[in-house]
Amino acid sequence: MKKYIMMAGLALGATGFIVTSTQSCVAVATTVGLPIIKKILIGGITKGLGIFKNKESFLANGLIDKALPEQLKSINSTLEKIGLNNLVTKEKSYIADAAAFIAPIAEPILVNTVQNMTSEDAQKIANGGKGAATAYLREKAATQLMSAIAPKVDAKLNEYGIVKTINTALQGNSFLGALTGNQTTTASSSLSKLASEQLVNGLFNIIENHENTSPENPLNFIK
Repeated sequence: MKKYIMMAGLALGATGFIVTSTQSCVAVATTVGLPIIKKILIGGITKGLGIFKNKESFLANGLIDKALPEQLKSINSTLEKIGLNNLVTKEKSYIADAAAFIAPIAEPILVNTVQNMTSEDAQKIANGGKGAATAYLREKAATQLMSAIAPKVDAKLNEYGIVKTINTALQGNSFLGALTGNQTTTASSSLSKLASEQLVNGLFNIIENHENTSPENPLNFIK
């Protein structure tokens, strides 16, 4: 089996674990405890919500842009094709404003989920491989997070009038419905749902990136 470098031993040693450079990947996984997994996840949550609260950071973040749903990409592409690039820019700006608005709502949901983790959960995560902690968090919190923020995102986007403007630009709900795969879906619910999906998935992308790059995560040093 593969071995990991001494840096992993140092990282674990700092948390009260004593390991050697001759232990296997499985041995490393079984020594990763609940406190360090919680710390890594809280660090990722803090980082993600910090980006959400900073409009410039939000708009420049590639992990958030990567989370843009394909249907919203299609809407934006159509707007750009008919010469409404400025409307796409406004839409992205307003979604960034919505991100800052929902950050305080998302924080307790995510933090409470982490705090409620058990030693059994930590063991499964430690043996789950790369990104397992974020996968656990997503499984436990994503539905609740989506339910909590979607109405707020909808209210925020309608407050700015962007939904109505885009709907008008796309010549009515039927066209928007075709783009989103649902002819009966209203512009408000379609755009707000897509924006909410981007926010949730973008946040988990940031958390996972933090997990997979954190120097506090000994699994990142496995070779």
